[in-house]
Amino acid sequence: MTTLSDGDKVAIASLTQKVLASWAYHDAETFASVFTEDGTMTLPGVHLKGRAQVQEYLVAAFKGVYKGTQVAGKPIDLRPLGPDAAVLISLGGILESGESEVAHHSEVRAAWIVARDNGQWKVAAYMNTPLHAEGFIAKTEPWAA
Repeated sequence: MTTLSDGDKVAIASLTQKVLASWAYHDAETFASVFTEDGTMTLPGVHLKGRAQVQEYLVAAFKGVYKGTQVAGKPIDLRPLGPDAAVLISLGGILESGESEVAHHSEVRAAWIVARDNGQWKVAAYMNTPLHAEGFIAKTEPWAA
């Protein structure tokens, strides 16, 4: 079984903090820098491929739909997929201007597939989904047959 060193765990978890900080300054370039060159970002209704597309999308979004927003989040699970890959699950969401807590309708759960890229941990694929999706039943127990 593959395990992650404490240093790897810190480096991977710090990717979430870099995203929070770059969003705070609406810095699309720094946000995109956490991705591998060909990394993907999938949000409801959005699929971006490559660091350049992520940056381009956020430049526009920070002037539009995400103007004045912040993000909050924290890692809730981290496990290795191999010696140079891991999955991190986080819980968070977007804070509208003036909010101090993520509103119920804005909460998301995210999956960050990370890979070691030239010795540094980077996001190879990021996807989030609403935590409280209308029309879906949230289950806390394993799916029954």
